[in-house]
Amino acid sequence: MLTYIIRRIIIAIPILFGVTILNFLIINLAPGSPVDIMIDPNLPPEALEAQKEALGLNDPFYIQYWTWLLNLFQGNLGYSLVTFQPVIDIISERLGPTILLMLSALIFGLLIAIPLGILSAIKQNSVIDYLATGGAFMGVSIPNFFLGLGLIYVFSLQLGVLPSGGMHTIGAESSFWDTALHFVLPVIVLATAIAGKKIRYVRSSMIETLGQDYLRTARAKGLKETIVVNKHALRNALIPIITVIGLEIPLLFAGAVVTEQIFSWPGIGQLTISSIMSRDYTTLMGLNLIAAFIVLFSNLITDIAYTIVDPRIKFQ
Repeated sequence: MLTYIIRRIIIAIPILFGVTILNFLIINLAPGSPVDIMIDPNLPPEALEAQKEALGLNDPFYIQYWTWLLNLFQGNLGYSLVTFQPVIDIISERLGPTILLMLSALIFGLLIAIPLGILSAIKQNSVIDYLATGGAFMGVSIPNFFLGLGLIYVFSLQLGVLPSGGMHTIGAESSFWDTALHFVLPVIVLATAIAGKKIRYVRSSMIETLGQDYLRTARAKGLKETIVVNKHALRNALIPIITVIGLEIPLLFAGAVVTEQIFSWPGIGQLTISSIMSRDYTTLMGLNLIAAFIVLFSNLITDIAYTIVDPRIKFQ
């Protein structure tokens, strides 16, 4: 297992380099520069050019990338072109809230999707199946921003039982209960999309597995249906489910961008939007590197999960 992980890390290194080159090229091809945002447009062109020269924005593409790469090798992602703070410090402050939000939404969504998907497969073509399938389609169809705004209108503006945004109440002492209340709405938004997609995957995977010969044999031996479903069917149906869960992590990271902006959540998503608006190239490069790392890491965790669920799968 350790050999496999090392080999995957070695393969991931050139992929990360390729991603950084592509991202750097796209960012530098975008029109405008951070100077256009920072400086009064009424200033003479000479002042603007002097500021661009000081920030290294007039250097050729390969020089800018090489400078950024040298900083990366030293454990430094550079400095923000807007706030002039170390990028690694800015991202570190925002990464924790985003990971906490993503994991909460993922766990909550799976706790809904897996039981409903199993029940829907067992009770195929029943009222429960139709309700679960209909709810799944609704969860997939409703956009994050629309659901988020709707929840804010109902629970924050009309009922006043939940906060509309942020991670803590401004001016109040931070507490677990206060943070938990701020978690509810953004977690519901992200978990709804996750549950909607995963219910269908769990249902189809379980239906396929329940029709296998070895399960009919298990029933013929007199095993209880709960044992047949939970011990034998679910374990074998988890392989494709784990695959889509692994693919969900990068999508969840992307979905958090919209959700965090709606709920003013102080995470990576909100930082990404603000960096794009201010054309903060160095911060965007750091964020893209983190996103690429999350994608590769989620693929590695998915492969490891395969061997845990099914011992017949071996690392090659």
